[in-house]
Amino acid sequence: MKGQRQTRVVFGAVAGSMLLLAQALADEHPAAADARAVEVTADTFRCLTDMTPVRHFYVDNLLGNLEGTLAVANSEDGGVYPPGSVVQLLPTEVMIKHGKGWNAATRDWEFFELDVSAAGSSIRNRGFTDVINRFGGNCFACHVRARPEWDLICEKGHGCEPVPLSREKILELQQADPRCGPGDAQQEGDQSQS
Repeated sequence: MKGQRQTRVVFGAVAGSMLLLAQALADEHPAAADARAVEVTADTFRCLTDMTPVRHFYVDNLLGNLEGTLAVANSEDGGVYPPGSVVQLLPTEVMIKHGKGWNAATRDWEFFELDVSAAGSSIRNRGFTDVINRFGGNCFACHVRARPEWDLICEKGHGCEPVPLSREKILELQQADPRCGPGDAQQEGDQSQS
């Protein structure tokens, strides 16, 4: 009886120490934090221009790593976006990066088709390889054409087919985001195509 009690005390101490060590490692190593689940609901999505503009699209990071997302978005050589990254060209289409191993086919990206209004956003469709946008295009089928170094992000020169919208029409759609209040700053953007 005494031996079993000592075993339980030792086991409890070891388990407690392992839990503290795991927490310390998670606090010190960003990769451990990347394992956190990326929770996405309709409330996740907001006014496009509340996000950070990068050339002609917008980015954010749901896990607080905006610096990591911007580093890849602004890199001339590409890179892998960190979990929690949000990439958005139009108010109704969004890509969100999940943790490593979430979905190998899409390199851990999830695609969203939204309905947007002044009241907010609702998710019309979400998924990985089967989301069709309102223009009839399969999101993944377009983005999978991006060369590997661009992590499925389509811009001019990345290997994707150009979107079937002019730069002017894209800017018009961005500026018409009904979730944005009057006076929200709209980016000028550049003339590159995604």
